[in-house]
Amino acid sequence: MIRRLSELLDREERGRLRRALLGTAVSAALQGAAFALLVPLLRVLLDGGRPERAWPWVAALAAVAVAHAVVTYPSVVAARNTGYALSRSLHDRLGSRLVRLPLGWFSGGRVGTVGRLVTYDVMNVMSVPAHLLEPLVRATVTPVCMVLVMLVADPRLGLAALACAPVIVLVHRVTGRLVQRAEHAADAAAAEAGARVVEFAREQPVLRAYGRTARGVREVDDALVAQRRAGRRMIRVALPGLAGFALTVQAAFVLLLLLGTHLAVGGTVDAPALLALLVLAARSAEPLSSAAELGAALRMAGNSVDRLQKVFDTPPLPEPDTPERIRDSSVRLERVSFGYGDEPVLRDFSLTVPPGTTTALVGPSGSGKTTVTRLVARFFDVWEGTVRVGGADVRRLAQQELMSRLTLVFQDVHLFDGTLEENIRLGRPGAGEAEVREAARRARVDEIAARLPDGLRTRVGEGGALLSGGERQRVSIARALLKDAPIVLLDEATASLDTENEAAVLEALEALTADRTVLVIAHRLETVRGADRIVFLRGGRVAESGSHDELLARKGPYAAFWSERERARGWRMRAVPQSEDERGRSCTTSS
Repeated sequence: MIRRLSELLDREERGRLRRALLGTAVSAALQGAAFALLVPLLRVLLDGGRPERAWPWVAALAAVAVAHAVVTYPSVVAARNTGYALSRSLHDRLGSRLVRLPLGWFSGGRVGTVGRLVTYDVMNVMSVPAHLLEPLVRATVTPVCMVLVMLVADPRLGLAALACAPVIVLVHRVTGRLVQRAEHAADAAAAEAGARVVEFAREQPVLRAYGRTARGVREVDDALVAQRRAGRRMIRVALPGLAGFALTVQAAFVLLLLLGTHLAVGGTVDAPALLALLVLAARSAEPLSSAAELGAALRMAGNSVDRLQKVFDTPPLPEPDTPERIRDSSVRLERVSFGYGDEPVLRDFSLTVPPGTTTALVGPSGSGKTTVTRLVARFFDVWEGTVRVGGADVRRLAQQELMSRLTLVFQDVHLFDGTLEENIRLGRPGAGEAEVREAARRARVDEIAARLPDGLRTRVGEGGALLSGGERQRVSIARALLKDAPIVLLDEATASLDTENEAAVLEALEALTADRTVLVIAHRLETVRGADRIVFLRGGRVAESGSHDELLARKGPYAAFWSERERARGWRMRAVPQSEDERGRSCTTSS
């Protein structure tokens, strides 16, 4: 465990950990020496002789106690500082690693897993040097010192104590392994429960719209029940093991007591020496009893190290040693194949978006439209083929260089729990106040700010909960305007907005996409008529491409898709009367 822990520390922290371990070991040995001095001291005091002969032993005991205090203080401070430094280092490393992992890693129950990593697991690991090593070393070194003293004072009792050691070690190891396995299951259940609770809180609008209460959410209930069962299972496994270990330690002490009594009755050991040795045996039992709990905690910390190391070992998207430079704002995919599992989503896919043009991706759900934009932004690396931005393979670009040239605006907008201004400034943190306000004006966020008590300095709540969907989208576009990147990847953001917000967002998008290279995923076909080129995807391939009029004239897949959408739109128009006469006729008919 110490070796694995050292791998998580830098050179300075490893040196501090070694000093803490050495100091703790010396401190524990001094504590053992202090108790060893009780043997001659008690002999002098209890043999009926002159008490003044005890003063040298008292002086030696006092000297050892002072030395113990002098050694203990710096070792404890070093151990605590190592723990705090380890916590800071782990959080830094986790943050650096998470931002470099492929987006595909953040799926399923990863939200709960990451939450457990940065809280429970980091705290577990930092507690090893800060809180566990010192008592664990004492629980090991002090009893060893006392057994050595017993071997010197009375070899028979010392050998008896030594014979009990393998049994105690065996029970300790078995207990630790049982706790380790049970804790793995409990942690997995806790991570799953955490992910389900976060999902439950995040999806409250949908759940309430359909009348689903907490009692009725099966996924949350099942996850919490599984967590409770896993916790109980760990307790059922741990408690018998801990109790069995304590019983083994006490049984060993009773055996020593019986042996000592037998030797005293037989006259082969004097009573003062027996009393002193039994005091040592009793004092050894105390730290040994706590060793089981400390060992279980150490095993759980080892599990935490494994989980953290698994994240650190997950390969990030590789960065080139000699990165290329972006020459223009073109986007090109060349014979790309890629998927999220075993089945490919894109198959031999090629696409070219010339600089300063707008290309719209159209197609049925699952055809690979969103995947194309994710590959351009290098959220994943392709299986086969090449993705080029500005003429350079994205795998040969520094991530910072690539992202500085891209602006991403998607339907699922996330705002941080800060002010409107802070969320806009995320696009370019170094921007001046005038630039932030200009971006807000162009995205019509200033209209939102005018209705709020603190204007742009109004907090938007977690995830932007205090704003509507259209308002959140306007903030994200203001953020993109402030960034002012030459390439825009746009997952059309108006598909589910009301008329007022749709008009505002479309106006903001017009400002965002002017004179830029735009790759837009189109959900509402009416909005792509003006695109320079429309690419229709089907089954992960380009079925056809061209302008709107050209594709309609061909009467191919795009024309059929367009006709189907037009029929659906006409049905909606008939289903929702627009004029008063239509509403009146509808009411008359229904009556």
